[in-house]
Amino acid sequence: MKNVLLLAIGMFALGFDAYIIAGLLPGISDTYDKNASQVGQAVSIFTLFYAISAPLFSSLLAGKPIKKVLLYSMLIFTIANAITALAPTFSILLLSRAIAGVGAGLFSPLAVAASAQLVSSEKKGRAIGLTIGGMSIGTVLGVPLGLYVSNLFNWKISMWLLVIIGVIAALGMLKFLPHFPTTPPPALNERLKMFLDKRVAITVLITFFASVASLGLYTYLSPLLNEISVYNNLAVYLWAWGFGGLFGSIIIGYLIDHFKKPKTLVTIILITLTLSIICIPITINVPLLQYFPFFVWGAMGWACQAPQQHILLSYQPQNGSSAVALNSSINYLGSAVGATLGGIVLSLGTGSTALIYFAVLSMIFSLCLQFYSTKSKFRITESSK
Repeated sequence: MKNVLLLAIGMFALGFDAYIIAGLLPGISDTYDKNASQVGQAVSIFTLFYAISAPLFSSLLAGKPIKKVLLYSMLIFTIANAITALAPTFSILLLSRAIAGVGAGLFSPLAVAASAQLVSSEKKGRAIGLTIGGMSIGTVLGVPLGLYVSNLFNWKISMWLLVIIGVIAALGMLKFLPHFPTTPPPALNERLKMFLDKRVAITVLITFFASVASLGLYTYLSPLLNEISVYNNLAVYLWAWGFGGLFGSIIIGYLIDHFKKPKTLVTIILITLTLSIICIPITINVPLLQYFPFFVWGAMGWACQAPQQHILLSYQPQNGSSAVALNSSINYLGSAVGATLGGIVLSLGTGSTALIYFAVLSMIFSLCLQFYSTKSKFRITESSK
């Protein structure tokens, strides 16, 4: 498990980086004299390239030593973060976020696959859980920590902290990670073939619209709180969202195993996620209660992926890796689209509160598709899952 821990450190850096820009939005805006909607595109670019890099480059990865691919992808990711910290112009910052997204998108699926190869069969579940958990912890601890460091010094120091974590992960893999065989992530054409199955297409579209709502809104949390909150302490809200995400990531596996009804769980999760977003402006100035919707939002957002993967595996048992990989790509594509559309909403001058309505509208689309998927022709034998 020592080698799996190295991969978990790399995933920690990915989780840190994927969401840190949301906390650094004010500092980056001041540095480059850009508004929140413009800086939000740094999130869009990172998550877009995160979503497409693995399927686009997977054919090039076939037959390559996985240790080298993991090492090079972490180096690309780390160097790109250094460029972000040094970027003299906003255009170079955006370019660096794209490069970081490529490195992260290559590293993540291979790290999960590699973790299962590094341990005995009875420890595979724990190894995969530890690797994916590294990303969750990176969000829970890394984002508020990065914001704290940014408040003490400036946002560029937070990026250098991320560079240090990346260097530690790369050096650890170089020295301790063994050479081992594993398969590359499914290619783009393999993922797109999954759309020929209507059940798969509907399921990943549910993921897409939920991600547009959840991660798109999260990107602009700073300007939203500036507008609607009397107690504008961004770090505390990020902690609430992050701890909710960690809680959701941990508890959902037990719920799936206990109830054995992933489709029902997804319905409950989507309804609860929608209600939590609606409650944000209602409870935002109520002491203590103001943080609860953020906790629930984070928990439901992170919990949604696991039952969706179970559903996809039941639809495509012979092509499970391609179906699950497609869902992962669509999740980050939704994040990119959500950040982009959220930026457009802000640029219209309607105020940050409009982001709440936008997120709820996207969740309504997700819920409509979810209810449609409960029709008999979409049903799965849930008791066997």
